[in-house]
Amino acid sequence: MSIKRFKDTFQRMYRNSVYRIWLWVLGFFTVLATYIKYKSLKGKDQFAAIKADLRKELEATDLQEQLLHDAMLQARKKNEYFKKNASEADIEKEAKAIAAKNFEQILQDRAKIAAEMQGVREVTMAQAYADLIDNKLFLIASVIVSFPMYIVMVLFQNPISKYATDRIVMMIFVLFGVTWLVFTILYISPMDPALNILGQTATPEQVEQFNRVYGLDQPYLTQLLRAFRNLLTLDLGNSYQGNENIILALSNKFPITLQVTFASMVVSLGIALPAGIISAIKQYSTFDYVSMFIALLGLSIPNFWLGLMLILYFAINLKVLPATFQVGNWLTLIMPAIVLGTGMSASVARMTRSSMLEVKNADYIQTARAKGLPENKVVMKHILGNALIPIVTTIGGQFGGMLGGSSVTEKVFNINGIGSYIVEKQYIPDIPVVLAGVVYISFIISIMNLVIDILYAVIDPRIKSRMKNY
Repeated sequence: MSIKRFKDTFQRMYRNSVYRIWLWVLGFFTVLATYIKYKSLKGKDQFAAIKADLRKELEATDLQEQLLHDAMLQARKKNEYFKKNASEADIEKEAKAIAAKNFEQILQDRAKIAAEMQGVREVTMAQAYADLIDNKLFLIASVIVSFPMYIVMVLFQNPISKYATDRIVMMIFVLFGVTWLVFTILYISPMDPALNILGQTATPEQVEQFNRVYGLDQPYLTQLLRAFRNLLTLDLGNSYQGNENIILALSNKFPITLQVTFASMVVSLGIALPAGIISAIKQYSTFDYVSMFIALLGLSIPNFWLGLMLILYFAINLKVLPATFQVGNWLTLIMPAIVLGTGMSASVARMTRSSMLEVKNADYIQTARAKGLPENKVVMKHILGNALIPIVTTIGGQFGGMLGGSSVTEKVFNINGIGSYIVEKQYIPDIPVVLAGVVYISFIISIMNLVIDILYAVIDPRIKSRMKNY
């Protein structure tokens, strides 16, 4: 990793107020040394003097009046275009802000040209940092005492890893916010976990002992801080009912939920993508009407009813499939996958059809056909390729929702998955399990949204280009 890339990354990060705070937090000693260096250089700042002299020269001209006149025209045209009824005072205020910004930009550009001609550098924190890390001893010491800052700087040098890092940091705040909200709702809930678990015949002494053991007799703030501490340490505690370790319980149930999710997605995509593609290419054909009608039925049929019908026909009447789920037996995945996959396939098929219809008559599609490309290549590469973003969004959202568990289907087929586990604990309420379940679902949805956004960059080069400037 070249030193020049670290210099450029530091400059870009320090310009942003949020990233500037992270630099100070993660690399305090390095940034402090840089700040001291910056202050020492600032006392001999010739660039500031050049800029001040140039400001006086520009202010003596009619540049500001011209910029204000141009900005007034720009603000009026914008208000007319968007049909806003802004007052003259508002337009003038907006124009002055635009003119001032443009004036400062012109001043900065001209000052840089004048400084280059005189061999003078602008004194900034980025320049001070660049001067310091040119010294190898300082660079080694800086990496040792501020290695978290350099890890973040390495991540920020790649646009996708930078975007992913930002989203993961935001996800942490989301998880704490969700924890606070759910804990507060459960805290003010009229349900009493002690009575629900011990039974209505429990004595006051038993209830008091239960509350003392699980810390339910402590103030709201103490319990909330304990929940935050558990989240930070990834120790979500034990459940009230059964006293089982929650992390262990979720980790044991996750592979089962993952198997069902993947099997359902295979069924969904196997049905939805061909149906959606053919319906879009053969719009208003018999196949289009029939497939969209079936898709509507798929959205309308309740999962529990379809599951019971499949059990009745294939498990009881024909006896070809097991009625309930069994770990390690892939045959038991077929019926749950069909139940969940058909419901998801309806949404994906309709989204595939509508997205492809939006682009199939575009000019670049006609151009591709005019060049003599085979029709299957036009359909798969140009039409489907340019319609993928909403399709990926739908698939990713459904996949994330499935990983959160499907309690109804799990109950029908006796699947010991995460969805049914969380729902069962909500009725007690088993507060640690409910909190852990909500945090788990929030985490899964956040991760899936991040994966979807990264897939956008892979699918669409325009989004990847925008990420580079993110």
